[in-house]
Amino acid sequence: MLSSASSITPLTLIGFRRRGILFIVSAPSGAGKTTISGRALREISGLEMSVSCATRAPRPGEVDGRDYTFLDREEFERRLGRGEFAESAEVHGFLYGTPRLPIDRALGEGRDMLLDIDVQGARQMKDGYPADAVAVFVLPPSEAELERRLRTRGTDSEEVIRRRLERARAEMAEYRSYDYHLINRDVAESVRLLAAIVAAERVRISRLVAR
Repeated sequence: MLSSASSITPLTLIGFRRRGILFIVSAPSGAGKTTISGRALREISGLEMSVSCATRAPRPGEVDGRDYTFLDREEFERRLGRGEFAESAEVHGFLYGTPRLPIDRALGEGRDMLLDIDVQGARQMKDGYPADAVAVFVLPPSEAELERRLRTRGTDSEEVIRRRLERARAEMAEYRSYDYHLINRDVAESVRLLAAIVAAERVRISRLVAR
């Protein structure tokens, strides 16, 4: 039996470092993942955004190289054929992909990346990086609220909204394959919960590797 606190030998971590972590955030369109991801990058220290490639045109306010790297379909398919993407998917007729090299470099250097990707991409990342990827699914409070959010955007036709809702139902059925879920009733609370997930994952013993 230990007689005093002074006799306890602390765990020495000298000679160890932590691998980086891939924090994946997925959600059906309109659930709020882009808003949550943007605030998380500002409020959670040490979190970097993984910049995906996309074949769609930039939306108002988006900057090439910051929000996405915008490519034409031919160039995207060339890179895909060379194996440059860690994951890729076609969503609403456009191709999206996560470049492999920045991901691998960040993991090796102990830097944490945030990936705002869809269900298809999340599945590929979990398969490709099973020890490094932590997947978080963002759910709307209800399907009615999701529809309201999509309609208040004022940017999509009725047909596009219908397709997005159909896809959302299919994507929400996948939430059990994720590690965590957030019900996005309030963005600030969702970001606080995401910060708690990040903090917990960063102190897992299994993430320590020898220098």
